[in-house]
Amino acid sequence: MTEHYQTARHFLRERERWRWPEALPWLAIVAAFFIVPDYLALGTQIVIAIIFALSLDLILGYAGIITLGHAAYFGAGAYATGMLSAHLGWGEPISAMLFGGIIGGLAGFISGWVLLRYHGLTLLMLTLTTAILMQETANAAEEWTGGFDGLVGISIWPLLGTFDYDLWGKTYYCFAVVVLLVCFLVARTIVHSAFGRSLVGIKGNVERMHGVGTPVHGRLVTIYTISAAMAGVAGGLFAESNAYVTLDVLSFSRSGVVLIMLVLGGTGRLYGAFVGTAVYMTLEDELAKLSPEFWEFGIGLLLVVVVLFFRRGLLGALEDLRVRRS
Repeated sequence: MTEHYQTARHFLRERERWRWPEALPWLAIVAAFFIVPDYLALGTQIVIAIIFALSLDLILGYAGIITLGHAAYFGAGAYATGMLSAHLGWGEPISAMLFGGIIGGLAGFISGWVLLRYHGLTLLMLTLTTAILMQETANAAEEWTGGFDGLVGISIWPLLGTFDYDLWGKTYYCFAVVVLLVCFLVARTIVHSAFGRSLVGIKGNVERMHGVGTPVHGRLVTIYTISAAMAGVAGGLFAESNAYVTLDVLSFSRSGVVLIMLVLGGTGRLYGAFVGTAVYMTLEDELAKLSPEFWEFGIGLLLVVVVLFFRRGLLGALEDLRVRRS
């Protein structure tokens, strides 16, 4: 028994250890700053989308919570940050972004406490309904949110009181990358902790986890709240970098697209959020230039190929290839 326990602990320590391939996404992010300086505005939106997809991976890839309404918390963070500036005149970027994260996390805690008592198709529909209700609420509260016309008048102060926002988006890009690094370290710490391993157990066999005395509902609500807060941070960054917020931040399409990005890269890997988001948004930008009318066909074709031949996503396909070569 002791030997098995030590073997298991050794295996877990090996999984927690940093490996050199993990440096590749970060090197690519840093290299983009110097290689494609004219595309940093797009790069900022990609980094924000990675944070959003990373937040979804915590609940989908590790806890097995399937949702079609994750944009509810992204939008909550975006509107909270935007209204803080537009209506109260507070434009300090770090605190405003964190405020968006707090509001997103609060919305996640309140909704998650109710929604996570259900599972399967019922949970899927309830998450979708939650996002739709929040979108309609934002549309009705036109005085605060701008309604269909969107929230304008967002003015963000220089970062740390020193760094102004240039036309090429260098400051926002650096700011977003630092936020991504912090969010990634938090996510990595969670998934390699005892709490994170219990989430994987819940995903694999919830009845057994109940049987060993694990507070399943409490842990699901906890990770759902953390995920919603991270999505709120991404939403806050989105509001600051674009200086406007529309009802689209709460739309079903945004929830669906981030799910596609994550599935494309591979769920339950953290770095799947990096790969899937970068591939999807870069391909979307290039195809839109080639054919503004039919670019969605290329995206759809890519997804069909991935679903048919790479069911564990692009990272899963790379892992399979490495195993075959070994």
